[in-house]
Amino acid sequence: MAYTLDKLPLETLIGPVARATAALTRLDERLARSPVRDGFVERQHFADAASALWLEGELVHVEDLVLHDAHMDIRAPTHELTRAHAVLRARRQIVGNKSDWALGRDGFLALTGRGGAAAEPAKKGRDGEGTSSEEGAGERVSSAKQDTLTQEFAEIDALLARSTNVLAVIEARPKRPIANDRPALVYDLDWDEDARLAEWQAVLQAAKDLPAVLRVALLIDAWTEIEVLQHAPWLGPLLAAALLRQTGTTANHLTGLHIGAQKIPRERRRARDRIVRLLAVLETIHAAASAGLKEHDRLVLARGQLERRLRSRRTNSKLPRLIDLVLARPLVSTAMVQKELDISRQGALDLVGELNLREITGRKRYQAWGVV
Repeated sequence: MAYTLDKLPLETLIGPVARATAALTRLDERLARSPVRDGFVERQHFADAASALWLEGELVHVEDLVLHDAHMDIRAPTHELTRAHAVLRARRQIVGNKSDWALGRDGFLALTGRGGAAAEPAKKGRDGEGTSSEEGAGERVSSAKQDTLTQEFAEIDALLARSTNVLAVIEARPKRPIANDRPALVYDLDWDEDARLAEWQAVLQAAKDLPAVLRVALLIDAWTEIEVLQHAPWLGPLLAAALLRQTGTTANHLTGLHIGAQKIPRERRRARDRIVRLLAVLETIHAAASAGLKEHDRLVLARGQLERRLRSRRTNSKLPRLIDLVLARPLVSTAMVQKELDISRQGALDLVGELNLREITGRKRYQAWGVV
């Protein structure tokens, strides 16, 4: 059954839409002039990636994700961690490109795993092989047997030539999407992702005249109901957040919708009644914006406290760079500080001690620090 947009109770939805829009624009305007904008955006990437896996029932620690992203894992990465890192990379891709890239043709193909073309296999000739085999055989058999062997090789070469022609015809046909050739062991063969993507894009086109936040709610609900991608349910909220960025509602950041969804009970997010689900999505957007405002205020306060320690410091001090690094990551390790500031291990420990950062792990080895 196709996902339709008829019979929407706008009188019920318009209030939550207005509240969610106001919260989003308030956060975005605050970020537009904020000195901690870059750090906030980077922290949102990590938090939203961990929340995306949490919604699927998988626990990924933000600390492990930060270390994995810095190629400084202290243990072998799990499957859940690599999936969370895929969410992190997708968010960075969306933010790193133009606002209309994600929902454009190139961005949509790239994010859904359909942007790459299969490499053309190298074609090898067989003419020289038959000749060399005949010469080798002629040294081992008599002249009478050599003629028989030559005839057999000729038949093999003819068969190979016919096979090469058939393969050339197949390669000349229009290429099917890579998604159709995925292994049956991992993907359900009856799960037509291309048709589901087309249905979701039809919803995107049909809702183009509605308010941006209401469009986002409909797109997220449609993504869940259609079950577009079998192994990437987290991509729908990212594309919806990209729509908010494209329309200018959140021009200065990419909304962490997974963070907001954590605060909404699953019974409401997966209710049978579509109106209940839409209201839950609108509350998700409002919760994400409210959480972003609190996190931004916390980072501004932390930056002010850390910058007090810069008084009477030399102009070439590396403490300002360490402050920027600490605000841009949920945590930093000694190795990360060494790599970023190009200093020794002891120098990194001394700088961390001067800022009086909070040690997070409670260990004596593989320590990590973050702002209070």
